[in-house]
Amino acid sequence: MAPDPVPAPALGPDPVPAPALVPDPVPAPVPDPAPLPSPFGPVALLHTSSAHVPVFDALRDADHPGLELRHLVDEELLARARREGPDAVAGEVRTLLASAVADGARVVLCTCSTIGAVAERTDAGVPVLRVDRPMAAAAVAAGPRVVVLATVASTLGPTLALVEEEARRAGLPVEARTALVDGAWALFEAGDTDGCARAVADAADAVVDADAIVLAQASMTAAERLTTTPVPVLSSPRPGLAAAADAARGVRAG
Repeated sequence: MAPDPVPAPALGPDPVPAPALVPDPVPAPVPDPAPLPSPFGPVALLHTSSAHVPVFDALRDADHPGLELRHLVDEELLARARREGPDAVAGEVRTLLASAVADGARVVLCTCSTIGAVAERTDAGVPVLRVDRPMAAAAVAAGPRVVVLATVASTLGPTLALVEEEARRAGLPVEARTALVDGAWALFEAGDTDGCARAVADAADAVVDADAIVLAQASMTAAERLTTTPVPVLSSPRPGLAAAADAARGVRAG
């Protein structure tokens, strides 16, 4: 006999198809956050040498990030002030400051010591500062014997007057004297800034009987790190820019 046939297995329900995969929605791009407003109003810097621009930019980056600097360079101002005296450029300075303020500057910092007093007394409608005033105040605070070094003769008189003014303001005695670093400015004008700095540093190291040595021009700043004298050697860019930043912050807050 033939074997009984094997019954076919019972059919179950049709399998439920797996749900189709839906791709995750692509998130909408998140816009970059709006930049935070700077705590500073723009500062315009009036230079008589383009060599000062990178110096102050570097100080801003190191000490005052977020501070907007606007550089104005007019080398003829110094040339004429040396020939005819600082007051001869008062009109040009007034015009430059008015233009800077019209462009949005909230503070102006003059980085040229020869014409600093001319700029400072100009009514521009915003604070106008001279870069060397904080340095002069620090010098008279260090002691009465202050030596002013310069590479341009036209700077000696204005810087000496400023040191004496700061001493009177602080009620401190001062015995200031000046010295011109012969040949250093010619090196600077020729592009030999290292040679100029070395000459200034040598002159500073030769100073005796002093409580502070003032490097009268911003262009002399590099010499500060080359000196070996135990007498404090002061330069203007860092404290001058700090004063401008404080003024700009105050203008914005006001």
